[in-house]
Amino acid sequence: MKTKFIIIFFVGLILNGCIGVSSTGIFGTGVSVAIDPRSLGTQIDDSIMQKNLSSRILIINKNYFLSVKSKVLDGRIFLTGKVDDPEEKLKLTKLAWETEGVRSVRNDIKIKEKFNFKQSAKDILITSQLKTALILNKNIKATNYQIDTYKKKIYIYGIALTKDEKDLVINEAKEILDVDDVIASILLVKNLRIQKN
Repeated sequence: MKTKFIIIFFVGLILNGCIGVSSTGIFGTGVSVAIDPRSLGTQIDDSIMQKNLSSRILIINKNYFLSVKSKVLDGRIFLTGKVDDPEEKLKLTKLAWETEGVRSVRNDIKIKEKFNFKQSAKDILITSQLKTALILNKNIKATNYQIDTYKKKIYIYGIALTKDEKDLVINEAKEILDVDDVIASILLVKNLRIQKN
C-alpha cells in the first residue's frame, strides 16, 4: 500500500509539471520555447504525451525511471535505455504505441549486458564531445538536440531548422574519435505538423 501511494504521489508530481516555459524531458535538457520551431500547441501536446508515457512506464516498473528514456517530438516517440530482456523491450514499444496522439515509435532500447566501466566512460566522453561541438558551432541550435551514446553509437534526437543544419549535426557526430555509428532521428522544421508562425 505504501509503495502504491509513493508511485501515485510521484506520478502526480510528474503530471503537475506538464505545462511550463520549456519542454524539459527525461533527457535532462529541454528545448527552449523561444527557440523551438514547433508551435506552442505542439510543444504542449508533446510534453503531455511524454509525461503520460513516463508515468505509465514508471507504474510498470519503477526501475525504468533511470534505465529508460523517452522523448516526444511532433507526436513521434523515441525510446532509449537498457532493459533486462527482449520481452520488456516489446512491452515498452506497445506501451508507447498506446499513447494517445502518437504518430510513430522508434525503439532504440538495448538489452542489458554485464557492466563495463571502460565502455561507459567512453560513451560519456563521446556524448560530452558532441555536445561541446554543437554548442561551439554557430550554425547549429544546440538546444534543439538530445544526445545519447551506447557502445560507441551516438543517438541524436531533435529538430533542425534546415537540411544543412541536420547535415552539420550528423557530420559533427561522425568526426568524433572512436564513434562506430551515428543514428540520427532529426526532424526538419518543414516536416512538422504545425510550425511557429
